[in-house]
Amino acid sequence: MPLDTGHLSQAKLAEGAANHDFLEAFAPTVDQGAHVGEALRAAREYHGVSLERLAEITKVRAPYLAAIEEMRLADLPSRPFVAGYIRAYARALGLDGDLAAARFNAAGPVGEARLPNPLGVEAGSDNRVGLVFTIGLVLIGAIVLWNVVQRLLPDAPTQAQIQKDAVEQAALKAPSSTAGPGGAVVSLGPPLPAPVESTIPPAYETPGLAAATAAALPGDTVTALPDVRPPAPPVPPPAPPEGPFAPNGQVFGAAPEASVVTLQARRPTSIIVRRSDAQVVFARQLAEGEAYRVPAVAGLVVDCPMPDAIDVYVGGQGKSILPAGVTPVGKLVGS
Repeated sequence: MPLDTGHLSQAKLAEGAANHDFLEAFAPTVDQGAHVGEALRAAREYHGVSLERLAEITKVRAPYLAAIEEMRLADLPSRPFVAGYIRAYARALGLDGDLAAARFNAAGPVGEARLPNPLGVEAGSDNRVGLVFTIGLVLIGAIVLWNVVQRLLPDAPTQAQIQKDAVEQAALKAPSSTAGPGGAVVSLGPPLPAPVESTIPPAYETPGLAAATAAALPGDTVTALPDVRPPAPPVPPPAPPEGPFAPNGQVFGAAPEASVVTLQARRPTSIIVRRSDAQVVFARQLAEGEAYRVPAVAGLVVDCPMPDAIDVYVGGQGKSILPAGVTPVGKLVGS
């Protein structure tokens, strides 16, 4: 008879497999218990896994797992999160996670999205809202009360009313009557005061002016004196330029051979050169000594706010001062 080598025979293996299938037939499922939490706890205890170990596997806090087993929804987040925790719980124990989550969702509304308060924070109303509302009501009530009181109080007497009352009081104190012409009885009263609108303030007088005037000249001599100030001397017209054109700064415009008239600034000023159709050819603020060579084009006009500040050179020789603020170039050549 051969020796036993220690290996299980095919009969033993078949018997062990049958026992394994027999044990698996009694393993807890997600359909057991009053709710899915009891089914998950039974499966955890069947496999001998602690809540702490299961929390490490599922990455879900152990207090949440314990609340799931007892279905304490008040200690858990919103239902969508709890369904995810149950799915991870079941899969960690080898159960069908989707079936476990479906059983949980079937036991309550799925669309609930309420989130619990953060840990350590209690729900409560903000007292500041009520305080602001109360202050607003007090202010509105105060404004309404003030308007009502203003309407109920009598109006303050005006200046005309005060004058009228004074006249009536004076009339009561005056003699009741006096004999007029023909024996008629005429009631007399005190003179009426001048109305406020007719009072004229005294004219303003410069302090010390009367004394200084009386000490300088007697009577009305001051008003009779003529103006003895000498007249301002006439301003001589500027002399026209002499000699050839000498650049004393930047020269703008056309080349010398393409220009007949040159405009040079005696002092800073601006010039605008435009065509007869108002199209601007040149516009610039010229500094002292700067010049502009006008191109030999018919119909150009020179516009300058200070014509006496521009020397006119024709053919390179000094000729005149710009005669007017707006001058045709052809007139400068022909003059």
